[in-house]
Amino acid sequence: MNRKEFIEKGLVAGAILSPVAAIPGASSSVQTTQSQKKGKEEDVIIERSVAGRPHAGKVLAAIQPHCDDIAFFAAGTVAKLIDEGYTGYLIRTSNDDAAGRGNTMGERVFNNEKGTNSVAEALGLKKVYDLGYRNHRMDEYNIQEIKGRLIFLFRLLKLDTVISYDPYGAYEENPDHYITAKAVEAASWMAGMSTDYPEHLEVVKPHGVSEKYYFARGPQLVNRVVDIGKYLDKKVEANTANIYQGPGVSGAALRKRLLEQGKHLPILGKDDETANKSYIKNFMLDMDSEALRGVPSDRKLGEQYGLEWAERFHYIGLKRSIQATYIEENAIQK
Repeated sequence: MNRKEFIEKGLVAGAILSPVAAIPGASSSVQTTQSQKKGKEEDVIIERSVAGRPHAGKVLAAIQPHCDDIAFFAAGTVAKLIDEGYTGYLIRTSNDDAAGRGNTMGERVFNNEKGTNSVAEALGLKKVYDLGYRNHRMDEYNIQEIKGRLIFLFRLLKLDTVISYDPYGAYEENPDHYITAKAVEAASWMAGMSTDYPEHLEVVKPHGVSEKYYFARGPQLVNRVVDIGKYLDKKVEANTANIYQGPGVSGAALRKRLLEQGKHLPILGKDDETANKSYIKNFMLDMDSEALRGVPSDRKLGEQYGLEWAERFHYIGLKRSIQATYIEENAIQK
């Protein structure tokens, strides 16, 4: 995304389609609901918060091309999974050299690196890996190289879950988004195969990814809605932390501009910190979400499913085989 234009203009991106059929693999924290669209019954998995740490020992990677993507679209879900026991990492594929604050390329790269680290810290992620590809030019690179680097990291970190852009989403104009998405999808299953990049196996073992949460700015299959009501403040904090390319200081800038005009917007409060947080919660995540992020309001999405706030995904989990059960129930001892 062109984050400078996001800050200054709030461009509208693509619309997103309504949820469709769910994929098996729901945990005890999910339930199935049904909605109606064009006369067709559709199943949607609602994933709710779970007490305790049911995911202790599991590892996730939030993977983004730019320093604000995860904060925009999936910060609530990341915070939820971390709180439920996951160890998390942040992988950024571009160097963000063409976006954000800074008079020179070097300044932008340095500032956005700081912004990425701040987002990771706000979400409780353990470490950041920056791959450093040129911003808005990732389609110039050999995707096999990108996949190879991701496969090594997936094996090294022993990832169970990835959260990233949807490789099956439509009408995505940003090459960094769709190249990252395709590389993540391929690397997720290739990492589990000993025949792919066998030279890795001298230092790491095959380890495929079993669970994927994919988000998109354009039309996509949506089959999972995650309740982030408990983690809304974490999502706001993650976006507030990104002051170089994201919306971190947008509320204060708006408040200042209105004061110069002799105006005051009560929702922004009386200080810059309150203004920034309120702007993100009320405008970016809700009232002006379509214009600022290109996706529907998190609040309105939640209301659609009886939740306060929510994020939505194209979720892919392990397919449940019925073979073992069938054999157990039907095999005859000779």
